[in-house]
Amino acid sequence: MTQNAQQAQEAQEAQQAQEAQEVQNARTDGPVLVVGGTGKTGRRVVERLREQGVETRVASRSGETPFDWDDPETWEAALDGVAAVYIVPLDLTPSRTPALVERATAAGVGRLVLLSARGADVPGYFGDSYDETGPHLEGEIAVRASGVPWTILRPGWFAQNFSEGVFRDGVIGGELALPAGDGAAAFVDADDIADVAVAALTRPGHEGQLYELSGTRALTIDDALAEIAKVTGRRAGYVPVPEQEFVTALVAQGMSPEEAALWTDAMKPIRTSQEAPVVDGVQRALGRAPRDFGAFVRKAADGGAWTG
Repeated sequence: MTQNAQQAQEAQEAQQAQEAQEVQNARTDGPVLVVGGTGKTGRRVVERLREQGVETRVASRSGETPFDWDDPETWEAALDGVAAVYIVPLDLTPSRTPALVERATAAGVGRLVLLSARGADVPGYFGDSYDETGPHLEGEIAVRASGVPWTILRPGWFAQNFSEGVFRDGVIGGELALPAGDGAAAFVDADDIADVAVAALTRPGHEGQLYELSGTRALTIDDALAEIAKVTGRRAGYVPVPEQEFVTALVAQGMSPEEAALWTDAMKPIRTSQEAPVVDGVQRALGRAPRDFGAFVRKAADGGAWTG
């Protein structure tokens, strides 16, 4: 090993030791509760916390700790004795997050990290189906007023929607039809969201911070499909469809008209390129750049995301 390589290894080991000490110093007595611990960001947060030796409760309907947003009776046991909570809310109006925050503070929870969304404080950002305040902003208001240290994460559309979410079937099937027009978004990697959440849950310096999270560059839906094709050889075509046509198709598949309208309006930030701007939350929280969409594609392909 050369002297430079040895110095680099020693510096890396020192940084890892410092980070481990920061985690230890930031802990309070009790586990971390991850609400939505089996979802896209929640399960990644759980993995990282447990890798760091942090006692963690996985809370969801199907998780280790029973938690049902529709049954507040399940909240008490989930919150009992926990030191911090990562909250993945339901996208419903009115929000149920304020009630959970109230229960959490009453139970003595000492830290709250909320998964919100880009545009939460922008009226009309998600279209007419959402109230002016909206469920995300209602949750943010409750967390800010809780009286305990809090951190708010505002990610845009997840890159993982192409690999394990609502876009995946279209990628595999060869055609992705969406009411996104020629708009673009700086899709954010869920791994980055989880890294920021874990830092906020386990290390000092994130209290009272609001982190807007994005990827490194804006992509249209067609651009994203082209990136996937570069790695996989599977080139799905993008078909832009009118909003009402998309709603009608969803209703025909069994979705209620209200749910179909919400889902269609949720595409508005892509359609209008409101999520095209690259923001600095990952850099501010972690001291590094976000993962690029191309890196996400390579990792997802290696994991067999599009082999179905």
